[in-house]
Amino acid sequence: MDKNIGEQLNKAYEAYRQACMDRDHAVKELQQKTENYMQQIREQQEKIELQNSVIAKLKSQLAALNANR
Repeated sequence: MDKNIGEQLNKAYEAYRQACMDRDHAVKELQQKTENYMQQIREQQEKIELQNSVIAKLKSQLAALNANR
């Protein structure tokens, strides 16, 4: 009977250990994806700022052209 309990405990511990490793892997993967998405967001925000700058410059040029007419 003791051998059976020992085997059950070993199996339960191994299942727990595997579950912890799976959890840790999932956490790492989530952190990496989050970092990647944050980097993509920063890059997109920079592009938006650049486009807004170009738009503002073009609006200014258009206003100047319209004022000269």
